Amino acid sequence: MKTTKIILITGASSGIGKTTAKRLIQEGHVVYAAARRLDQMEDLKEMGAVTIGMDITKTEDINRVVETIVKDYKRIDVLVNNAGYAIYGAVEETSMDDARRQFDVNIFGLAELTKMVIPMMRNNNSGTIINISSMGGQMYTPLGSWYHATKYALEGWSDCLRLELKQFGINVVIVEPGVIATEFGDVLMDPMMERSGNGPYAKIARALKKATTDSYNEGGGSSPEVIARVIAKAVNSKKPKSRYVAGKLAKPMMMTRKWLGTGIFDKIIMSQVK
Repeated sequence: MKTTKIILITGASSGIGKTTAKRLIQEGHVVYAAARRLDQMEDLKEMGAVTIGMDITKTEDINRVVETIVKDYKRIDVLVNNAGYAIYGAVEETSMDDARRQFDVNIFGLAELTKMVIPMMRNNNSGTIINISSMGGQMYTPLGSWYHATKYALEGWSDCLRLELKQFGINVVIVEPGVIATEFGDVLMDPMMERSGNGPYAKIARALKKATTDSYNEGGGSSPEVIARVIAKAVNSKKPKSRYVAGKLAKPMMMTRKWLGTGIFDKIIMSQVK
């Protein structure tokens, strides 16, 4: 019999976050679903989730969400750090304001929320923190510098955190999705073309857009349910793995990067954007 857990999921208004929330609700857990787009979580509310509006970059929003859960249950058993997005564009053509916001959402906001949750977990000598990274945290593509930088950072940050918190009975888990059928691809392509579609990097930008579109169209990305199952497995496990890899292309791309070396991987990636 599964133990009912108090779970906070960020970025729960769509994609992996929403699908995960639905699965965990169906499993009988108490789910707090947080996202900027509160109106997009009505279906979760109807299923029994507590939906809360939150901008991960605003300290006051983070405080309010954590305080709400503490008032209701005095604990958070599981934190799923799912909120995030990607900006693509050449380094030369991406503003530092855009780069900073990428880090504010994908790293600093996530870290601030996590720091607020850790003391409760530490006092209870239990808890699980699940950080949604990407296969992009182990590999790279042209024009993806700032996005990959945040995911590389998240991987290292999570590894260090795991070692720090193990003594307190707290698990830190990294999930590395591949190509998933969400808003992700659609959201990043148009801004990328605005940044880099008409200048010196236009050829690569056009090729990358085509390659990305093809990767989604050729059989589509994996369903978000693939990742939701992995997250649920980590939530319900007493000893979850430190990393879970799932979704289209994730395992082969990461293995290629690991075993064939930088030079060959560079050639493989660039062959896809000619």
